[in-house]
Amino acid sequence: MTWREISTADEWHSLVAKSAERGQVILKHSTTCPVSANALHEYEQYLNGTPNPDVDYTLVKVIESRAVSNQIAEDLNVKHESPQIIYMKDKAKYWSATHWAVTKAHMTAVLD
Repeated sequence: MTWREISTADEWHSLVAKSAERGQVILKHSTTCPVSANALHEYEQYLNGTPNPDVDYTLVKVIESRAVSNQIAEDLNVKHESPQIIYMKDKAKYWSATHWAVTKAHMTAVLD
């Protein structure tokens, strides 16, 4: 399974709307941070296994798409951190983790 990248407010609002019907996972990723590179690796390892097929997987680059990243923090009332993974259901944050807590094992425990 793969993730898709979003970079616009319209794409974000579409994701929020979809979360009413289907879980949405968003990884906020910094392309300049080694901790974030590790989180991306863990995210991809989870997706290369047997990820929950009832969830959509998304990536937001926090530097390149700063406005979208900030909008996510504001809309979900979650302090911005990077790396950060957020599981959204019914248009609200259900779970989130940051930094070294973004692991394949943690994702498996929450999403499966």
